Amino acid sequence: MARKRRLLSFHWLKSWPMLGLILLGAVIGAALLAGGATIMHKTSDSEFCVSCHSMERPLAEYQGSIHFQNPKGIRAECADCHVPHQPVDYLLTKIGALKDVYGEITGKINTEEKYNAHKLSMAESVWKTMKANDSATCRSCHSFEAMDILAQRPEARKAHPVAISEGQTCIDCHRGVAHILPDMSASNASGASQLLAAAAHTSEKATTLYAVATQSFRLTLDNEQPDGTLFPSTQVTVLQHNGDQLQARLDGWQQQDVTGAIYAAPGKRILSAVLDEAASSQVKVINSQTDSETGQRWNQVELTFWLPKNILIEDQQKIWQYASGLMTANCTGCHGLTALNHFNANQWIGVMKGMAPRTSLSEEQLRLLTQYAQKHASDSVISEGSEK
Repeated sequence: MARKRRLLSFHWLKSWPMLGLILLGAVIGAALLAGGATIMHKTSDSEFCVSCHSMERPLAEYQGSIHFQNPKGIRAECADCHVPHQPVDYLLTKIGALKDVYGEITGKINTEEKYNAHKLSMAESVWKTMKANDSATCRSCHSFEAMDILAQRPEARKAHPVAISEGQTCIDCHRGVAHILPDMSASNASGASQLLAAAAHTSEKATTLYAVATQSFRLTLDNEQPDGTLFPSTQVTVLQHNGDQLQARLDGWQQQDVTGAIYAAPGKRILSAVLDEAASSQVKVINSQTDSETGQRWNQVELTFWLPKNILIEDQQKIWQYASGLMTANCTGCHGLTALNHFNANQWIGVMKGMAPRTSLSEEQLRLLTQYAQKHASDSVISEGSEK
């Protein structure tokens, strides 16, 4: 019996070092876990995020947004928008943030000029991530299920049911909610180039085409000077081809005694073309009617002219897709997308002129975007594929 007790004691003496190592490992593991969690937490708070010199500009933008200060006193911190809550995504985001440390060390955006030069690519990276994860960080605070849509502003009341039915995500409409939108000029121009490339391959068998850009036209092929200007998105009917030119007929409307312009619909200031004196004299009147609201007399007209075929496209939807992209990219800095039928066709003119200085839109892009809004306005009488 005594011998068994001595063997048991000896066994325990041999086990203590192993138990000690296990206990020590557990303590070290717990310390590492707690330390790691603390580091993760501390490097996610807004104070840490904006501590770098290069974050002064983003901080100023954030402090001027509704996510920083609002009537309800609810503040979204940096991590609320930029760090997802799901464990795997959280860790991947924190690991990916090491590139920001490298960027700070190398001075990638340490001046306002460098920051502006990289702002678009940084924003597009965030938008791409949020699109891929269904705006996960936004939805940690906002959800369609919790919204009282009837209590929202008119624009939101119209937009959110559409977003729900079409499976849209927050970032589709809300891009400038915490930071001023970057200069979108390059992105805007890229879409226009794609339209022109598509127009270059338009079938010669097509009989109904749409202008992808503002284009001058001539009444006859031998005219050296233009006789007028066709506006983007305007529909024309092809009559004949001659090399790289084609003869087309424009159908539209003129206000009586105002012969310098052709509009897409009576009573609607949707410009299809502006005409010089020679072109005005060649306009053919087909019919007339009186606008019941204004009492103005409008003439249904047509005009035949020549123009380059490489600015015309058969699929009008490609023009609208480009215009929709322009609106998404340039009109969400102060608010979400406004429903197109929130204004009538004539009201959209003033809205666009008022918003233009806050965007990166060129005169040509603004012209197309105005056409897009007007032709989808609350009183639009223009159906797809017809401007008669």
